[in-house]
Amino acid sequence: MIEVLLSSALAYPEIDPVLIEIGPLAIRWYSLAYLLGWILGWVYLLRLIRHRGAPCSAQDISDYAVWAMAGTILGGRLGYVLFYNLSYYLDHPEKILALWDGGMSFHGGFLGVALATWIFCRKHRIPFFRFTDLVACVAPIGLLLGRVANFINGELYGRVTDAPLGMVFPSGGPLPRHPSQLYEAALEGLGLLILLWALYNFTAARKKPGLLTGVFLIGYAAARTIVENFREPDAHIGFLWGTELLTMGQMLSIPMVLIGLYLVFRPQKAIL
Repeated sequence: MIEVLLSSALAYPEIDPVLIEIGPLAIRWYSLAYLLGWILGWVYLLRLIRHRGAPCSAQDISDYAVWAMAGTILGGRLGYVLFYNLSYYLDHPEKILALWDGGMSFHGGFLGVALATWIFCRKHRIPFFRFTDLVACVAPIGLLLGRVANFINGELYGRVTDAPLGMVFPSGGPLPRHPSQLYEAALEGLGLLILLWALYNFTAARKKPGLLTGVFLIGYAAARTIVENFREPDAHIGFLWGTELLTMGQMLSIPMVLIGLYLVFRPQKAIL
């Protein structure tokens, strides 16, 4: 059986997670993905506000980049600590800020960015939901690059499979597994990016503050819930409550769907 699975498996393209190493300095693909995501997101935001009636200026976008970085890193790390490995970090509190050891949570990063955005908008007197609609259009860029970096690192791989796309990951044992990182990159990243781009440019969605934010929340939650059926659950968590159905990623996506549905269907007047 093992021989049959291996014979049908795709070759995993082993790429060194370290792009460049100069003495003690190592530039990793994962770090580069974050940096490139912020740069491309900043450029894309500048393009989006060219539309008439934009809620902020180019200078606001440049100022916001720092807030977004802080929210992503702090929220992502604290979310991982609280949602995925709290018992370990209670025993090893000195490891909480050890970002170089890995461990980031999208849902935590989302909460961190949401809080940073709310504070930023209040400080600069920018309409909150009109601004989050812009951020929602940009966010899939980071998701796409981040999941590709996960694939390069050979982490967050999928469950064992005999499907044609199965790969043997270096740290995933001898059997082929779903490249679930690429599934997430396609759905959460590229697919959601194209959907929000189309809604922003070819419909009246941007005239209804919060609608694009809601679409992003629902779209991400739906994509994550689907891919979790192919992704290997975290070893130290597994399935929740012994159901073999619900994962932590799926559970954390439920509030996103509810908030997203409210934003999409709440009654409101379109802006002119």
